[in-house]
Amino acid sequence: MSTNPGTSAIRPFTFEFPEAELQDLRARVLATRWPEKETVADQSQGTQLATVQELARYWASEYDWRRAEARLKALPHFITEIDGLDIHFIHVRSKHEDALPLIVTHGWPGSVVEQLKIVGPLTDPTNHGGSASDAFHLVIPSMPGYGFSGKPTTTGWGPERIARAWGELMKRLGYTRYVAQGGDWGAIVTDLMGVQEPEGLIGIHTNMPGVVPPAIDAALAKGDPLPEGLTLSDEEQTAVEQLDFVYRHVYYAYMMGSRPQTLTGLADSPVGLAAFLLDHDAASLALISRAFAGHAEGLTRDDVLDNITLFWLTNTAVSAARLYAENRTPFFGVNGVRLPVAVSVFPDELYQAPRSWAEQAYPNLVHYNRLDKGGHFAAWEQPELLVREIRTGFRSLR
Repeated sequence: MSTNPGTSAIRPFTFEFPEAELQDLRARVLATRWPEKETVADQSQGTQLATVQELARYWASEYDWRRAEARLKALPHFITEIDGLDIHFIHVRSKHEDALPLIVTHGWPGSVVEQLKIVGPLTDPTNHGGSASDAFHLVIPSMPGYGFSGKPTTTGWGPERIARAWGELMKRLGYTRYVAQGGDWGAIVTDLMGVQEPEGLIGIHTNMPGVVPPAIDAALAKGDPLPEGLTLSDEEQTAVEQLDFVYRHVYYAYMMGSRPQTLTGLADSPVGLAAFLLDHDAASLALISRAFAGHAEGLTRDDVLDNITLFWLTNTAVSAARLYAENRTPFFGVNGVRLPVAVSVFPDELYQAPRSWAEQAYPNLVHYNRLDKGGHFAAWEQPELLVREIRTGFRSLR
């Protein structure tokens, strides 16, 4: 990781989106040219027309970006150049000086908006049902190409490089002993930090663990039969079936991984952007669809639109998509982490990692727990449960 001493300063960061940009957004939403309704009664053809039309109606007539903007602005934002790229991050220090520093990484189609609900409980636990010994100093970066971070202009910014950049960021902040956490791409980046073992990193927590045995992961990714002679427990068989479904249905990932620039239309149509971002996984799409049908369960309409609107205003649909093209790491496979690892398994995650696989993949597994509710976007959807898991998972490392 190369750094230029002349550009390594940490600078306060502010942002402002003019009202004209919000007016243009509303006008574009109202001018949407709609396709016909899907020809099936379920979500098998993608984000349903009724969901997107209700999203557009609410976006144009009731949604208030300024509320989300105020929540973001209430937190301290910074930017620093690492390896030639501006990296934006939120940095909230706890009032408890012996707090454990923690870097949390978001995923796709996410942003720092995903983590807003966990900031208070993690940094100020005494006001959120915890004790002072549960406190964290919190660092929440925007991945390259996402949100307020710079957009790479050359290839090479894959998750391994991001992991190295996060190690440099924590060093630059003066943290000599810290932990890391992530889900989705954040889980992959965090896993790779565990592999790289930057100075000061003492452990990681993941809610999308990379524990799938290599032979099984390779077969499922290619759509091939599993290797002969495998004996799987019921828990492992369920995980295999879930992963098989994922690999057969993550069409968005294949598109972004091979042809991200073809998604130029997402920079021109806010409703097109929204429909694409919603169609991440079946459980999350169903959850969000229920929210726009008036039945919020963890995620509200505003939660969803806060994130989509940030994507729109920062024009990061295509730059964020390129991360899939840059990736050379298995999404769910074993990376070789030897540091202490805490694992939280949510029931509606892409797959439920079996304890047996977690124990094999992470020889220093210090925490494993299966939750009774929650899905892929744990910090966003079930912040109280994730906060509890982070506190418990890192307790033995303090």
